[in-house]
Amino acid sequence: MTTQIPKGSSGVILVTGASRGIGAAIALMAAKRGYLVGGCFSRDAARAKSLTVELLLAGTDCAILTADISKEDEVVRLFTRVQDTLGPITALVNNAAITGGFSRVDNVSGEMLSHLFQVNVIGSMLCAREAVKRMSTRHGGKGGAIVNISSRAAHTGGAGEWVHYAATKGAIDTFTIGLAREVATEGVRVNAVAPGLIDTEIHAANDAPDRLDRLVPTVPMQRAGTADEVAEAVLWLLSPAASYTTGAILEVGGGR
Repeated sequence: MTTQIPKGSSGVILVTGASRGIGAAIALMAAKRGYLVGGCFSRDAARAKSLTVELLLAGTDCAILTADISKEDEVVRLFTRVQDTLGPITALVNNAAITGGFSRVDNVSGEMLSHLFQVNVIGSMLCAREAVKRMSTRHGGKGGAIVNISSRAAHTGGAGEWVHYAATKGAIDTFTIGLAREVATEGVRVNAVAPGLIDTEIHAANDAPDRLDRLVPTVPMQRAGTADEVAEAVLWLLSPAASYTTGAILEVGGGR
């Protein structure tokens, strides 16, 4: 007999970029672990509606909203609406990001770089700011946890494909370490998960449907990872089992 976890017993989680891929896997796994689930998407309303149905079927309350995290006013509105709907936010997963497409550095445009850093770095920092304002004991909160989604590209460099994207994830790593130390005495833990080669739609979306087959031989475990394997790492870092873990960057890349 399976014991049902009372909804909300784990708290309220907000997952950015929740409509597909790793974000959707995190949202669904969080629901099954007892979280009330807030999330946002920027474009794919159909996927967001499908996720909402899955979350409700999983037995949790949810609020999946439209928000562009590169815009400060939309970030503030997102946090306010999720908290008003579900209650105090206790966990944030900064997952929303764009890649900027495959390109050598000598072919990238300033406009693309500006938008890329605005979404991946500034957007994540704005979301973390709002989470700290609500979680930190310094601000009257009761604590919480933040997990930033980084990438193994921050360490491999992404040469020949997306050095620009890798650079944003390098910034996320630095931000994770700094913020973790800044709020360590305020009841807030901050960590990152750095996925490697993961079997999601990101490859086809960047016009490289054969990328998994091409790169799997470079992975020591000789396979791509799954979105659920990344979600497991995220949920562990959010859980009490990781109570003495902060400022960590957990690699989920099969050894690559």
